[in-house]
Amino acid sequence: MDNTNNDFTVLLVEDDLNDIFLVKRAFKKAHIPNPLQVVTDGVDAIHYLQGDDKYADRQLHPLPHLIVMDIKMPRKTGFEVLDWIKHDGLLKRIPVIIVSSSDQPEDINRAYELGANAYMIKPVDFRSVENLFQSITHYWGLECAKPELEPEPEHHH
Repeated sequence: MDNTNNDFTVLLVEDDLNDIFLVKRAFKKAHIPNPLQVVTDGVDAIHYLQGDDKYADRQLHPLPHLIVMDIKMPRKTGFEVLDWIKHDGLLKRIPVIIVSSSDQPEDINRAYELGANAYMIKPVDFRSVENLFQSITHYWGLECAKPELEPEPEHHH
């Protein structure tokens, strides 16, 4: 497994089209070549991570090395998806960043209790949102060591 940034995939789970646009722009501006995959609700996020149906092709829809997720979403909340991810053998290695407009302590505490790697409060103005996403991708994409997401090969004696 070669850990160059070319195969660094980010899954954005976000139902706000403005935010999706800003994240895409932040990626372009940061000159980060990593593919950004976008799903717009919690159920789709789980389908994506399981490789169901339209997400079955891992060439087109690779497992992400980072998940950036909102909390308040249709069909399943970010909390429900986070809880599901962190109970999966392999997927629980994937860092999950919650980005939410909620600054409520109970939301923040709950996200960390469920295993979130970071909780970012979504700024109000779009310039700050863009900066936030640039710093997330820079830190998690360039600075952090990446977990392996391939199942361990069976060792036969």
